[in-house]
Amino acid sequence: MIRLENLTKQYRLKGREMLVADQINAEFPTGASVALLGRNGAGKSTLLRMIAGTVSPTSGRVVSDGTISWPVGFAGSFHGELSGAQNVRFVARIYGVDTDELVDYVADFAELGQHYHQPVNSYSSGMKSRLAMGTSMGIYFDTYLVDEVTSVGDADFRAKSQRVFNERMSKSGAIVVSHSMPMIRQMCNMGAVLDRGTLTLFHNLDEAIAMHEAILRVPPDIVGD
Repeated sequence: MIRLENLTKQYRLKGREMLVADQINAEFPTGASVALLGRNGAGKSTLLRMIAGTVSPTSGRVVSDGTISWPVGFAGSFHGELSGAQNVRFVARIYGVDTDELVDYVADFAELGQHYHQPVNSYSSGMKSRLAMGTSMGIYFDTYLVDEVTSVGDADFRAKSQRVFNERMSKSGAIVVSHSMPMIRQMCNMGAVLDRGTLTLFHNLDEAIAMHEAILRVPPDIVGD
């Protein structure tokens, strides 16, 4: 279970006040796979990071009785001066998993070769994505946070990532952000729509998609997004 209690996030961007979350109260059931929908700029990725604990809310809180991943495939938190392997070892200590086991798993999964032991600053964006995806898949969580995970790597690597991720989903829940409706329908059994700071949760995925598509038909300047 993940519960949002009066969750509020407001920040200033280019002199304009942006409201991502306006006293949101919602509960994601244990084991559910929830599609997080909303127009571009609605704040879906920011909401994911608040749930992950990597972004602080302005007020309110996130409560969970299980483990929550960081956004799967997100490479932004790696320390550039450390090698890929050193970063993975650090993550293993934070999450209390076997360090050698995770380092070996990521070495095999990410297929970085000798670059695995070189500074992350020297990596291409694709190499960072491989490292991030391998690290994400190497740790078991009760709920995975997913932000366009299938965009990582070449076709073979995407296929492998999807296969491993599907295995994780057989035992865990997820909150999924994606622009791909086929992916949403394949992975999710519930939906939530974020619009102008308000989150509407649907136990019926089709109802969530219908609301999302209706919002997309309204010009942004009318809804004030």
